[in-house]
Amino acid sequence: MTAIDHHATLADDDLYLSEAGARDFFELLKPRVMSLVVFTAFAGLLLAPGSINPVIGFIAILCIAVGAGASGALNMWYDADIDAVMTRTARRPIPAGRIRPQEALAFGLTLSTFSVCILGLAVNWFAAGFLAFTIFFYAVVYTMWLKRSTPQNIVIGGASGAFPPMIGWACVTGSVSLDSILLFLIIFLWTPAHFWALALFKMRDYGAVGVPMLPNVAGERATKNQIVVYAVATAIVGVSPALTGLVGWVYGAFAAILGALFVLCSIAVWRMADGDEKMLPAKRMFAYSLVYLFAIFLGLIASHYAGAFAGLAGGL
Repeated sequence: MTAIDHHATLADDDLYLSEAGARDFFELLKPRVMSLVVFTAFAGLLLAPGSINPVIGFIAILCIAVGAGASGALNMWYDADIDAVMTRTARRPIPAGRIRPQEALAFGLTLSTFSVCILGLAVNWFAAGFLAFTIFFYAVVYTMWLKRSTPQNIVIGGASGAFPPMIGWACVTGSVSLDSILLFLIIFLWTPAHFWALALFKMRDYGAVGVPMLPNVAGERATKNQIVVYAVATAIVGVSPALTGLVGWVYGAFAAILGALFVLCSIAVWRMADGDEKMLPAKRMFAYSLVYLFAIFLGLIASHYAGAFAGLAGGL
């Protein structure tokens, strides 16, 4: 059965309700991706100038989390056909038959509406509009259009995963700024190196479903070259919040070390022989890239509050 045939079969079964449990619907939200979204959005909220009531801040982060989960559910609904073929996604709730496609669609649309409306009513409508645009960008622009049409899918579509710190910032300020754009750029430039490392050791899966990931279209060598370019760009932008004064130079030194390690990982991938079956450097880079992004935003938060405490102590 082809991926398209499988999607049609799932669609034919939409009239029947599944017996899915809460865990299955939670899995639709892509909780691991959601956790990263929540963390970076929380960082944006904390780093923004001004203050926000803790209860309102909690509601803001909750709405962003629900919106991110809604995007994941809509992505799984649309991609059920290719998820059924790829080894790393075959056990997701829809291809595994635990949730019907139309249930996932209704779930995603309901959560999208709920998250945007509550964020607008409780926080501000600029942030709510930003969240709505992010959901649309991921579910429609990336999932329905870019993912299956261009090897630059991750580069352009990666913007959706880079918006959360800007949304968190907008929850406090009702606007965007240079510093919030820098937070966006860190994730935006990080995304291609992160996902192309994954794509290198999942080439067969992407080839089987016809998704034009860069290694399948341009080859391993071109992908490795691009990984190095984006790793260097990420390392440079990662230091930039210290240059604008958003955080201090301790963070700058910390980010420089993390960035240097990121570049070294990319060079190890670049040196990896084409056709290497084990792909260990690519797997290591994929793993380290997650550590890098978490550590960068943790460092931003720590540096920001260290500076705030130092300022408070100096005023006593």
